[in-house]
Amino acid sequence: MFGMSVFQSVLERLKTDEDEEGTAETAIAATPRAPSFATTFVASANESGSAARSAVERAYFDTSFVEPPPAEPMPEFLNRTSLEEVAEELDLGDRETLATLAAKRRSFAAANHPDRLPQDFRANATVRMKLANMLIDEASRQLLAA
Repeated sequence: MFGMSVFQSVLERLKTDEDEEGTAETAIAATPRAPSFATTFVASANESGSAARSAVERAYFDTSFVEPPPAEPMPEFLNRTSLEEVAEELDLGDRETLATLAAKRRSFAAANHPDRLPQDFRANATVRMKLANMLIDEASRQLLAA
């Protein structure tokens, strides 16, 4: 069985078991059965009394009911979801160029992109990103038209 894969060794074992099927059934019937793990565990638990059982229960309850950490509060800037508030944060002026608009978009996305924030904050972040993109796209259109 050395030099074989696990699968090959199992196949070899099955082949030898098929060949010895008649003798194996006789040997199994003659072999006294040992108690299984489950019956041994239950029997020993009953014999040792409630002290062991309560220790096991305590260990189970101590490890199984861990409270999740408290949810962090939403940052204040994510509550600013009106068009005026986002425009104020972007501070778009008359001297903007395509490069400065692109830089403002990247900067705003770095702090507000929904993929970078926890699930609970993504709805507000999505609204803020949509508004910022709309404002920057409009400023870019006006710049190109002029």
